[in-house]
Amino acid sequence: MAKLNPYLSFKTEARQALDFYQSVLGGTLDVSAFGDIPMEGMEVGENEKDLVMHGQLDTPAGLTLMASDTPSFMEYVAPTSGITVSLSGGPEDREYIQSAFDKLSEGGKPGVPLDLAPWGDYYGQLTDKFGIAWMFNIGTQQQ
Repeated sequence: MAKLNPYLSFKTEARQALDFYQSVLGGTLDVSAFGDIPMEGMEVGENEKDLVMHGQLDTPAGLTLMASDTPSFMEYVAPTSGITVSLSGGPEDREYIQSAFDKLSEGGKPGVPLDLAPWGDYYGQLTDKFGIAWMFNIGTQQQ
């Protein structure tokens, strides 16, 4: 089965962001640096060898979150307000999602408090300390 996963782009903060997301969401983190995998045509300066070429966090809840840094030979494209990571689930996921919302809020910018929405689910939004926008939805009825 195909999976659709967020892939976040950072200038130089991917490792710190992935470590933070692991502390929030749990799971197994695998990180490869540009200096770990020399590739022809990708000459990385000494000061960029520790930048993340590919990082992948696989959470116990089944979310896979990937990220990388942008060395000087690549064009960096900053996250935009049109890109959002969504974390959603049912009533059985409420504690996990509420905890993620609370932890991701630390050092970030508040958006919409995670609270009961007019459509009957719990809904909230925030931007974390790395500038990534998050949206949360917790269904109140078993699907």
